[in-house]
This record gives sequence, C-alpha cells and structure tokens, in this order.
Amino acid sequence: MTIRPSGPLITSLLLLNACGLPFGRPETTPTGSAPTTAAAPAQRTLTVCLGEEPNTLYPFGGPNAAARSVLAAVYDGPIDTRGYEYQPVILTQLPSLDNGDAQVAAAAVAPGDSIVNADGDLALLEAGQSVRPSGCRGDDCVIAYDGVSPLQMDQMIVTFRLRADLLWSDGTPLNAEDSVYAFSLASDPSSATSTFLTDRTQAYEAADATTVQWWSLPGFLDPTYFTDFWSPAPRHAWSQFPPAQLASVDVSSRAPLGWGPYVIQEWVPGDHITLGRNQHYFRSSEGLPAFETLTFRFTPDPNQAISELVGGRCDILDPSILLDGQAALLSEMQRGEQAQTFFAPGMTIEWLAFGITPATYDDGYDTFIAGDRQDIFADPRTRQGIATCLDRQRIVDTVLLGLTAVPASYVPPDHPLFESGVTSYAHDPAAGLALLEQAGWRDTDGDSSTPLSAVSVSGVAAGTQLQLSYYTTTAVQRRQVAEIVTQSLSECQIGVSAQFLTQNDLYASGPAGVLFGRRFDLLEYAMGVNGFEPPCAWFITDEVPAQENRWIGTNVSGYKDPAFDAACRGAQLALPDEPAYIESHRLAQSIFADTLPAIPLYFRLRIAAARPGICSFALDPTANPLWMIETINAGDTCPR
Repeated sequence: MTIRPSGPLITSLLLLNACGLPFGRPETTPTGSAPTTAAAPAQRTLTVCLGEEPNTLYPFGGPNAAARSVLAAVYDGPIDTRGYEYQPVILTQLPSLDNGDAQVAAAAVAPGDSIVNADGDLALLEAGQSVRPSGCRGDDCVIAYDGVSPLQMDQMIVTFRLRADLLWSDGTPLNAEDSVYAFSLASDPSSATSTFLTDRTQAYEAADATTVQWWSLPGFLDPTYFTDFWSPAPRHAWSQFPPAQLASVDVSSRAPLGWGPYVIQEWVPGDHITLGRNQHYFRSSEGLPAFETLTFRFTPDPNQAISELVGGRCDILDPSILLDGQAALLSEMQRGEQAQTFFAPGMTIEWLAFGITPATYDDGYDTFIAGDRQDIFADPRTRQGIATCLDRQRIVDTVLLGLTAVPASYVPPDHPLFESGVTSYAHDPAAGLALLEQAGWRDTDGDSSTPLSAVSVSGVAAGTQLQLSYYTTTAVQRRQVAEIVTQSLSECQIGVSAQFLTQNDLYASGPAGVLFGRRFDLLEYAMGVNGFEPPCAWFITDEVPAQENRWIGTNVSGYKDPAFDAACRGAQLALPDEPAYIESHRLAQSIFADTLPAIPLYFRLRIAAARPGICSFALDPTANPLWMIETINAGDTCPR
C-alpha cells in the first residue's frame, strides 16, 4: 500500500524532529535555573538510506549499487564523471594526445608476441593472422601476416600523474606503487571485475612516486585510454593477504582504507554503516567533509524509506532504493516543499526489440521450406511503420509522469556525440499505416479491427497477418507499457499478443531462452552501460547471440547491417582526439535510426530524495549519486 502522509503531518514530523538535528534549534536554559556547564557541540551527522546492504566494500569483489555509494565516501575519484565528461580528482590532469601524456607509437612485433588482432581479439602473432600494421585504422588496410616480414603495430603509451599530497586514511603516503598493486589485484583470477582491459595491457608500471605508465598490447587502441588508471589499493595494509582472501577479510571487504572524505568506523550487519571524518583527506583544509559523521542505513522498502525521510531518520534516499512506484508521491511532496526530489534519466534504456532474425534462421534454410516464422521484419519500412504507430510519448507521460524523455537514438540528447539529425518517429498512425502499405501490408477484409495482411511483402507468404507476439517481464511498469503498446499498435491494425514471464525465464540462456535464444517477434527489455561512450557495439553482427558464441551477446534482434558495423568499427578504431571518432559515431546513429533494429522506448529514471534542509546534492545521469558527498551540507551552513 502506498503511504500518502498529509501535508500537515509531514510538516509536523519535520518540525518535531528538527529539535534533535545537529543543524536544528539550539536548546535553551529555563529562566531561574542554575547555570550548567556548556556541553560540547553535538557532532553533525548525515544519514543516507540505501536500498540494500552492500554485498562487499572490496573494490575488486563486484560491489553492488549500494556498495558503490558507500565507496564514494571512502574514495574520492580517482576520476569522476559528470555531465558526460571525465574529471580528474587525484590526478593532476587527464592524459591526452594534445598534452603529451598519451601517444600512439609504432611497436615492433615478432612471431609469438601477444597482440590484439584485426578482429579485436587477443592472439599470438603467427603466419596467417589478420593484423593492422602501424597507421592502419580501417578494414581496408588489414593484412594477413606472412610470418617472416618485419612488422610494426600501433601501441598506446599513457602517463598518469598523481597529486603529491595524497595520504591513506591511516596517514601512510599514497603513491604510484599502490595503483600498480591495484592492477595486480584486478588481474588476479579471483577478481570479480572484467579482465578485458588487463588482458590488453602489455605493462603497467610506476615511473616514480607519483607517475604511472600504461602500455597497451600492440594492436589495441582504447578510446577511453585516459581512464585506464587503476584506483589505488593500500599495498601496505593488504599485501599480507593473498589476493583470493581479500574478498573475505574485514580489512578489505568491510573496512577498506581510502583517501576520501570519510573512514569506516562500524558496520552493523542488517542495519547500518557508520563513517567518521578522514583527518588526512586532501581537501580537509577546505573544511570538508561538511559533516563529522556519515551513516548509511539499509532501508530496502520504498514506503518505509519515505516514512523515514519524513521522520528525519533519513536525510537522503539513495537511488538504490527503487522509488519508481513512488514518483507521483515524491513529486507531490516536492510541490508542497516537504521534500526535495531528484529525477535524472539514467544510462539505461528500455527497448522494444524486433525479432528480425530468429535463431531458427541460423540453419540457412528458406523459411517457407523449413516452416520457420515468416520473415516479417526484413523490410525496414515495416519496422519504421510500427515505430511510427507506437505512442511512446504516452508511455512516458502515463507510466513515468513525463519525468523522462523519448529517445531518438541509443545516445542521450544532451550527450556531446548525439546526432541531432537522425530520423525520428513521432506518433502518427496515418503515417505509420502508409509505411506499412509501402512494405506490402494491406487491409484485405475491410475490417479495421483485424490485423493487416501481407499482399506484396518481400519474404512473407501472401495472407500472413501482422499478428505479433510480445514478451516482457511481470513488473507492474512493464505491464502498463505493454497495454499502451498493444492499444496504440491496434490503431494501425497490428495485432499484439502480450505474454509476461518471470525475469529468470525472459533472460534464460539460449537456445531455449526467449531473449538470448532469439525466439520472439517483439520483446521489451532494458540495457545500459556503466560508462557513457556511445554503445553502438550493442547492435553489431558479432554481438548476435548464437550457438557459436554460446548464446552470449547484446544484439538480440539478430540485426546484421554491414554499413552499421563499419561505422561502429570506425568509431572503435579512432580516438576521441581524432575527427573520425565523432564522424563515425554520428554516422552509426543515423544508420541505426533508418534501419531500426529496436525501438528505444524511454530512458529509465534514477530517483533520489532529500530533506528540505539538505543542500549541494544533485543527480547526474553519468555520476555516482554520491560523487559530491564531501560537499553535501544542511541548514544555516548551506551556501547562500
């Protein structure tokens, strides 16, 4: 049941609780009473409520969302992301080709050397291996190595420079060797982090106390090379333990040393984590952090979390609390100045995928002969027509209260690489029907309540009805979306049969699974990224889940377009400092919008809330929600 406290109730609870807050009204001595010794001022405490208990605070143990919020208080940076930009925190600058801290060098390679081949895979150089010689940035200059000729391949050399005033929270100097130690932990088989980058690293070494250098394997150019710095780990405190034990020992998994604004003091399982000020924080001379004590409480129930906010037992509700179903209540509280609410489109998109190439097509037999599903989505005009018939704005306005936006691409509109000229598909049933008719679908029985039928659709038997199966999970929000999809597509005489599966069933592995087994006509699912590089690789041919790749891949539509593959590949082979990087990413978006392997429905929301007295807290689509934890303040000490 949704809790809807009245305005006076919320106000009275806030006022009553204010007397107990460190930034509330000071206590007074009654007239005529004996003078008392002045008590020490109460410590100012900030309480953040999380949607779950951290699974671990070991950075290489796969921390969950709640853990990452806690770690933002223990570590500051080393590199922050904000507004689709990277910002150095404990580095003096970000490396770039322009400032000379990054370079692309021609490295001599010989048979047997480790390289990254022309397909982007790890390999040993041998005769017949496809490689890109130094200076080759496309597929037209790839060669098959003959096994004997001298060969040079491009290699990145990147230099990272640490601030000289960094200390661990126990007072020990933090230096470049701590980052090299972190690289060794990330490379260890016990690490729960991705080994993609460590596998493509030739060397990661300390040049001096504040300088680290990264060498890529020959053939690997990383567009985000300026982030290839491993967040330091306290070698002096952890090296006594084998790497495999660090995920379980308290010194690394429950109370890790950091260099950030706070130090972990107590973890009460199932209840809270308490942190205190780090006296060795490199920004302490600025009066940071603003609060002496920081407490993280575990409050998974959204209704309870809002009650705790009203009652003053939470100052901030972290986005790890699933507040989607409380958006209306939070908006109402904001209008009544009873809470601050924060809505930001995240880096996760809700998709409606077309089953362009079902897995049953992989055997190569003609669909008419093999009895496979008709090739109903082969013509892009069919997909475009469905997108035009679909009322995505109604989905956003009805299900998400207009708090997010209808995407035109897989890139957010305020992203610097967004291509504003991509084809868009506003809701227009007449235009949608026209596109479907161009593709060969007709109303053959004169009954607008029945689906269109194929008359001259390429690859589809005449008389086949445009009746589509639609799969998604049982989540309330997705049921609401499915209802609007079904209703709006019916306006264009497109039949839709919705089926709701458990999350485990929807995401089950192929070939039996609906999503990864490519066994659907339409399917609603979510896909997001941790970074913010345009994820064109989601839809390249190599990402089609199939038997050959053990049904692992993001291109569940089975979309295969050589022009899109080439544009995305061009972006992957370029560096952000180069014109080809921007041009290729924008071209890939244009091709995607025209060929439309999936419809982006909406950007999923990140939602947070705070008490009215809290300041300097904000949500950013690309940042850790607590990236600014040291500057969060309250009451009279807020900036004016």
